[in-house]
Amino acid sequence: MHKTPIYLQVKKSLNHYLENGQFTFTVALSGGVDSVVLLQVMHALKQQCPQLDLSAIYVNHGLSDNAHHWRQFCHARCEQLSIDFKAANVIIEPKSRTSIEAQAREARYQALDEHSPSDSVILLGQHLNDQVETFLLRLKRGSGLKGLGAMQQTRVLESGRECYRPLLGVKRSDIEAFAQQFNISHITDESNSNERFDRNFLRQQIVPKLAERFTGFEQCTARSIELLQQQQALLDEYTQQDLAQCINQHQALNIQNMAHYSAIRIANLLRAWLALFTHTMPSQKQLMQIMSQAIHAKADAQMVIELSDGQIRRHQGYLYFVQPTPLAVNIERVTNHELVLNDGQILQCLQGVGIRAPKLDEQVSVRFNCNSARIKPLKKPGSNSLKHWFKDEKVAPWLRAHIPLIFYNDELVQVVGYFVSDNHKDENGVIWEYKS
Repeated sequence: MHKTPIYLQVKKSLNHYLENGQFTFTVALSGGVDSVVLLQVMHALKQQCPQLDLSAIYVNHGLSDNAHHWRQFCHARCEQLSIDFKAANVIIEPKSRTSIEAQAREARYQALDEHSPSDSVILLGQHLNDQVETFLLRLKRGSGLKGLGAMQQTRVLESGRECYRPLLGVKRSDIEAFAQQFNISHITDESNSNERFDRNFLRQQIVPKLAERFTGFEQCTARSIELLQQQQALLDEYTQQDLAQCINQHQALNIQNMAHYSAIRIANLLRAWLALFTHTMPSQKQLMQIMSQAIHAKADAQMVIELSDGQIRRHQGYLYFVQPTPLAVNIERVTNHELVLNDGQILQCLQGVGIRAPKLDEQVSVRFNCNSARIKPLKKPGSNSLKHWFKDEKVAPWLRAHIPLIFYNDELVQVVGYFVSDNHKDENGVIWEYKS
């Protein structure tokens, strides 16, 4: 086994981990031929590299009546090889506009991340034919450069953990031949033959005909995918330079800085900026709407574009992505010096320069969204409404309703983080602040 092309391919692809002292790996084990062969190869590699710490994990999506049998098979296989084994169950709740396969995939990655050893690299069994099928699926959907780049060999999860695909350059037929050569048993998911699923249709009907007609079709497609990935990587470098020129410390986009870019460059920049906040990209129509309202609208024009995960807002020459937050809840009777607000932030009352302490007949309350309340801020001319002072301070409209307001009875005495009342100032008083 140690001289077979598949073993040598896996060993070579993992060299960059081993050379950097990474010896802990977890195989995502489904029981299918690809993951079982990967497990066997990693077991053989451990024989040559005893410092390897190897484990496996099976994820039950609850989508097949045979899942329990597959779990038992995977467990038994790991026992035979003396490999630590874990199983995890996930619940898939159908969502509109999201395929069950996509939901199962994301739930699987989350379970793999949560149940694998914290310092391990997760090894996935996807192979060359999976890559070709992914490319064709993306082509059918009209994907752009990034989508047609299909699967990357390395995927970094939101937690920062790496998933790695050491078999991505190996054909399915070679994996099956390897399993037959070494008498490696495996299971077959009955859903793989259901051509109602697009991937199975491509697998059963299309890719075999293309491979039969065009010699080396899979390898040529893989080469094109690699070139697309390289071009995307180059584009990403330039995109990050654009982003650095246009984004501020609050992750807002400077409209003036990007206004002189070409339309396609602005669209590319907007997608990269939105990717900081959401996985769901706007439609082409929404993107054109964002560009039109951001670049061509009057400077003081209000802009609200609703997306699935939040809003795009314009304020003071910048674009902001505003995510939904719960309505702030008033605290009408404050008796403690430390309060937990309903958004989880902690407000504390400290001794120092600020406002005078409340009198015995004054009830302290924390309120929100009182735009008509009046206050004369320290070092500001005259008394005016809170709405006026927020506008004067250029506070974004969507932030105003979440700023804590300190009242003594019905008199506004402090706007946390912004003003204290000139009529209540005290060098040796109290000040309300967020606890860091």
